[in-house]
Amino acid sequence: MLAPLLLTLLTIVPAAAQYVPPPGPIWKKSTEGFDRKKLQAALAFAQQHGSTWDFAKDQVRTFGKPLGPVPTSRAATNMMILRDGLLVAEFGDTTAVDPIYSAAKSFLSMVCGLAVDRNLIGKAQDQVRLTVKDGGYSSPHNATVTWEHHLRQTSEWEGTMWDKKHDFVGHEEFGAGERKPRTLQDPGTHYEYNDVRVNRLSLSLLRLFNEPLGDVLRKNIMDPIGASNTWTWHGYRNSIVNINGRDIASVPGGTRWGGGLWMNTRDLARVGLMVMRNGDWNGRRILSEKWLNESIESSDKGPDYGYLWWLNTRGQQWPGAPRTSFAAIGNGSNIIWIDREHRLVVVWRWFEGKAMADFIKLLTAAIQ
Repeated sequence: MLAPLLLTLLTIVPAAAQYVPPPGPIWKKSTEGFDRKKLQAALAFAQQHGSTWDFAKDQVRTFGKPLGPVPTSRAATNMMILRDGLLVAEFGDTTAVDPIYSAAKSFLSMVCGLAVDRNLIGKAQDQVRLTVKDGGYSSPHNATVTWEHHLRQTSEWEGTMWDKKHDFVGHEEFGAGERKPRTLQDPGTHYEYNDVRVNRLSLSLLRLFNEPLGDVLRKNIMDPIGASNTWTWHGYRNSIVNINGRDIASVPGGTRWGGGLWMNTRDLARVGLMVMRNGDWNGRRILSEKWLNESIESSDKGPDYGYLWWLNTRGQQWPGAPRTSFAAIGNGSNIIWIDREHRLVVVWRWFEGKAMADFIKLLTAAIQ
């Protein structure tokens, strides 16, 4: 039997296009602009499509040998829906701190945007070797890799990061995700979803900031938007690097091999709202609008992939949804879905991934 939906708790208040939730648990609620029966049907559908992902059973088999912490339990499926910043609906334990898996890649994209905003690098099209000189870009092949190549997962970077080689060859290390050997292509010419190369991007960003990326994220994004202090960004047991005499863990862009970004749904919703509003939070500039818009531009190599954000450019990711919608997506499934046309943010945790497209159809159909 389904848990009672929380629509009964949502007091209708006038929508405020620029509503910003204050720090803490209070979030103004409104179902104005929605057909309540259709909205309830969408939420019932979501509750019926919880994930079967099991850390103990699935983690090693799917991804291979872990390098960092892996939780032993997780929350049940849970969700928050925002429109104009107001809380339309919420169910499940939205305060549970769970790994967000590869949705963390979009956070790396935002950290890279901070580096551009602060002139630590000139632009995404610059070669990484110009500012990162740790030997990772010294070979003729890697020397032409740009920040944009890393962000679009077209870098073809060659090497080993934290005992994991770029080629994903080997069942013990990569589990069901192992791949057949292939010939490397020139940087920028071939798309491949590859966590080793994303982890190289993360280390390169650490070299720029010279401080833990979790601290960078906290000071520049999470604290300014009123997030809680419950989230953490874990590195691996072997990803410790010395930065100016200080040992710092380089963090991964996911939880494929453990570690990664662990965060609750409410904090993810705040991030989604900030991004939906082009980097603005109550009049404070968090990220440049230019960077965020650049981040969701498609390319000919990955038409449904931006700067570590998933896109709907061809209308295939979420048929029926605006082609301008985009998302941070992680295994499990975990998603921050952003629809600027309808001023919507949906954070859905631990659900059957294929259910997202049908849920979006139900949700948008409920908009009056």
